[in-house]
Amino acid sequence: MSFDTKNIRNIVLLGHSGSGKTSLAETMLFEAGEINRIGRVEDKSTISDYTNIEQERGSSIFSTLMHANWKDSKINIIDTPGLDDFVGEVVSALKVADTGCMVLNAKNGVEVGTELIWEYIERFKTPAMFVINQLDHDKADYESALSSAQEHFGAKVIPVQFPYNSGIGFNKIVDTLRMVMYVFPDGGGRPEKHPIPDDVMDQAQEMHNALVEAAAENDEGLMEKFFDEGTLSESDLAEGLRIAIAHQEIFPVFISSSVRNMGSGRVMGFINDICPSPADRPEATLEDGGTLACSTSDKTSIFIFKTISEPRVGNVSYFKVYAGKLSSGGELVNVETRNSERFGQIFIANGKNRTNINELRAGDIGVTVKLKDSHTNNTLNTKGTDREIEKMHFPDPRMRVAVNPPSKNDMEKLMKALHIIEEEDPTLIVEQSKTLKQTLLHGQGQLHLDLIKYRIELVNNVSMEFIKPRIPYRETITKTANTSYRHKKQSGGSGQFGEVHMRIEPWYEGMPDPSDLSVRKTEIEELSWGGKLAFYWCIVGGSIDSKYANAIKKGILQKMENGPLTGSNCQDIRVCIFDGKMHPVDSNDMAFMIASAQAFKNAFQDAGPQILEPIYDLEIKCSDDVTGDIMGDLQTRRAMISGMNAEGRYQKILAKVPLAELYQYSSTLRSLSQGRAKFSRKFANFQAVPHDVQKALIQAYQNEMAEV
Repeated sequence: MSFDTKNIRNIVLLGHSGSGKTSLAETMLFEAGEINRIGRVEDKSTISDYTNIEQERGSSIFSTLMHANWKDSKINIIDTPGLDDFVGEVVSALKVADTGCMVLNAKNGVEVGTELIWEYIERFKTPAMFVINQLDHDKADYESALSSAQEHFGAKVIPVQFPYNSGIGFNKIVDTLRMVMYVFPDGGGRPEKHPIPDDVMDQAQEMHNALVEAAAENDEGLMEKFFDEGTLSESDLAEGLRIAIAHQEIFPVFISSSVRNMGSGRVMGFINDICPSPADRPEATLEDGGTLACSTSDKTSIFIFKTISEPRVGNVSYFKVYAGKLSSGGELVNVETRNSERFGQIFIANGKNRTNINELRAGDIGVTVKLKDSHTNNTLNTKGTDREIEKMHFPDPRMRVAVNPPSKNDMEKLMKALHIIEEEDPTLIVEQSKTLKQTLLHGQGQLHLDLIKYRIELVNNVSMEFIKPRIPYRETITKTANTSYRHKKQSGGSGQFGEVHMRIEPWYEGMPDPSDLSVRKTEIEELSWGGKLAFYWCIVGGSIDSKYANAIKKGILQKMENGPLTGSNCQDIRVCIFDGKMHPVDSNDMAFMIASAQAFKNAFQDAGPQILEPIYDLEIKCSDDVTGDIMGDLQTRRAMISGMNAEGRYQKILAKVPLAELYQYSSTLRSLSQGRAKFSRKFANFQAVPHDVQKALIQAYQNEMAEV
């Protein structure tokens, strides 16, 4: 059966690792009757976390699509991983969700991972609610968890429920929206409704009034009624909350014990009754700046937000219908490739279990298989419709490794497998670096890259070894040097002759022309690896014919591509060709290429040669108690601390760190902080390496060349 747009709810479960999202999803499905027993993460029996690697690790790595029918509605539920190594799964899920359900661990409250995810909630402007989970833990602290949420995310965080008794004996939830207390049986499940006890009635009434005020604030009619009557009816309150949540004016807070199935049914009811449908959300943004309303009566447009490759099946595509209807057997056109795709089968999913259906309507989420040429971030439309849903933008990689090349046959298999995973996972970048002569993988962290390795070896039976990647150093000069070089070769018949006189000096934007040379022609060459070559032709009197200028420049560029100090690229140098000699018979392009390359090499050594290294801006968020250890570690990495300030309960450290010192930093930071710190990095600039480092790099390069 297909559901109308207004009866669809798309929910994404979010939260730091260990907050209990997968267990909450399990009890939500059980409460809706989709499953007849509640699985446990420890038993590897949950609907979500169904892959071998997730069951081995005991935590979510991939996002998992599920669904549940509740009353007359369909609730799509996407469970997401909590480790920031897998943030791409969170981004893709938030793209298609209409409400974010942020799960907090009642013992820890807001954690660094929670804050990271909240940044994406704000970016997507997603309505959100909180569930403080694990109230049955002996160290559960509801008040502290609630306070941390309000401290981090503001006064819009408003509690709907609070525990009458938290900790080991937790079984009573006071609901201040319905003004009732739910008392659960020992095994959890359907609760009994009891009056709110007198000793907490004042607290409950105060919280109820706060909800009423929040609901009334977003509608003038409700506000007038609230002033006239002092309260709102249940239906008016529901309508006011619906408007407030849809506009991110309130983030309601619920509580639960997911492993004991206490509270999840009430969360499901609230999602169904109050949370926005796709029709209640703002129109989707298109790549051309236009918008698209979520309407069943429009022509069909779908967006693929996730792609995976399954053995014996091939590509499995997860998509949201943004407009119109999609029927089994229908055809749509990929706006990017212009190729037509047939949807032979469409499914709804509960984890790895897929059910064949005939139709999905605007706002719904589904699955299909065996699309020929459509992948994540692609929009497909009814033929003749040319609109493209705004693409997802993923965070920059924070870690890179090199792949030790296996045999030629295995290398071909490895690259094919890597590119398949790269299509599935937009946060992975596979680079075959011509400069470094290495195959590089750029990912979100050590766990992310370890997962890639695991999948390659398990599925493709190809051994993959990670090694330390080379650093893309640059070479430049710090002073002016003049030199000349004559290339002369005579071996019978026509010979080779070319003599070049050149000046090299550091180049910078806006640099004045040399006052002692007569500049005839200027070329500013943008180098493919970054930086520039300023090539000045200053020949007077025809000592070298201008027809050899390109050959001379080519020789210089060849030497700049493989610098004299370490074989690294050279940049930001001005070369002036001011004299030379040629021979009427023996001079040719090759002779002048060789002469200019050798002259450049000799002049470079006399011009204060300098190795530059890439510097990255590093931003670290961590808890106070590990700040000292992290700062101490940064000092060992030649870091320059550029700032430190408090953000809520956390410290934000800003530093500039050489790329050479960031290898495996993700693992080090996780170890130093016990997983309670997050970082991001971004290329800043190139800076001169210290003298001792330069000396060591040159010596290492000379040793390497001697062994070749």
